[in-house]
Amino acid sequence: MLAKTSSAKVVLISAIASGQGKTTTTAALARKLIKLGQRVRIFKTGPDFIDPMMLERACGAPVQSLDLWMVGKPASQALLAHAAQEADVILIEGVMGLYDGNPSSADLARAFGVPVLAVLDASAMAQTVGALAMGLRDFGPVHLAGVIANRIASEGHAKMVADAMRDIPLLGSLRRQDQALPERHLGLVLPEEVGQLDALLDQLADQLTIDMDAWNELPLTEFALADEAEVVPALLQGKTIAIARDAAFAFVYPANLDCLRQLGAELVFFSPLANQAIPAQADALYLPGGYPELHAQTLAGATEWQASVCAAHAAGMPILAECGGMMVLTESLTDQQGAHWPMLGLLPGRVVMQPRLAALGAQSLADDHGELRGHTFHYSRFETELIPQAQTIKHSNQEPGEAIYRIGQLQASYFHAYFSSNPLASAQLFLKR
Repeated sequence: MLAKTSSAKVVLISAIASGQGKTTTTAALARKLIKLGQRVRIFKTGPDFIDPMMLERACGAPVQSLDLWMVGKPASQALLAHAAQEADVILIEGVMGLYDGNPSSADLARAFGVPVLAVLDASAMAQTVGALAMGLRDFGPVHLAGVIANRIASEGHAKMVADAMRDIPLLGSLRRQDQALPERHLGLVLPEEVGQLDALLDQLADQLTIDMDAWNELPLTEFALADEAEVVPALLQGKTIAIARDAAFAFVYPANLDCLRQLGAELVFFSPLANQAIPAQADALYLPGGYPELHAQTLAGATEWQASVCAAHAAGMPILAECGGMMVLTESLTDQQGAHWPMLGLLPGRVVMQPRLAALGAQSLADDHGELRGHTFHYSRFETELIPQAQTIKHSNQEPGEAIYRIGQLQASYFHAYFSSNPLASAQLFLKR
């Protein structure tokens, strides 16, 4: 019997480094193809929350993570195969530079036979773009489908770049932008903070020039469809999980929500910034990461929300607090301007924002239910005398990573878990121990 397959035009969009314009180019390309009548899906390589939210606005569909370690190759393949059933084009935005990390974006491209489209910032060069492209292609090597030159100053500039590409197609170019996607310390700002975002995305799409003949010549990539999806036990059947969701608590993998639903949980959402109490029907609470440091004054005055969390903790409700979710449960938060804001005080100690990155990278948490994978990324430090009950392990060197704090039914850490990497272990986070 022949294996069932699905296929689509797929490219992995990468660069030599961060800051080249991968997200802007991916968003512009998605919008342009949609305007041409194509069905487009986007994925993001590696752990990331903010870029996927922006890319979701560009293509109109949830943006899932792909990662050979955190997500796993079989699960990544299943996501791609499913998307190829529904889309004409799949865009995969890489992380950092093409060969950075272990596994890297290049590893992902090679694992699934996906061609690479390099975004190169040409603002301070011309012919050297060709040298960079050849280096990206040959170092791995990878199948380099072509280049999109970003921040082009003029038609003459674009011609100089094109003439230097030799046997690598210049698939397109994007003019130097008067208005780009704005950023802050953790990356792009949230989509709802950008005024007229859809108009900006449409403008970027119009500014992006694509050699459609070269684009149409790109081959389809084929993916094998799994015979049967793995059955996830309904360990959370009958449980309702309340999830904080607003501008202060926005960092949630779409796959985490899918996993909780597959485990049988009903999800309800509420906004601490709107001073909403935990919904009365909740059996467990999930406080994800986000930007509480930008909303510390509002959170400090959200008395109804604070009271509901403290009451839930006192009553023994399971609570998972990740990164920003943990920050608001401490005694105080010192923001980037040095202002001190009182928080809920369930965790002794204080959180202090700092100008330099405190931690970044893939990590895992092991317990009796196996290894739960995820990552950490934060610019704050937690000053506490609280003794950790466990620690994560860094994927890069197997050294101890983030502290895991437990008080009663509360578990808090800077660690962001990817629930689908271990649904059994994830379910335990929302059940009484």
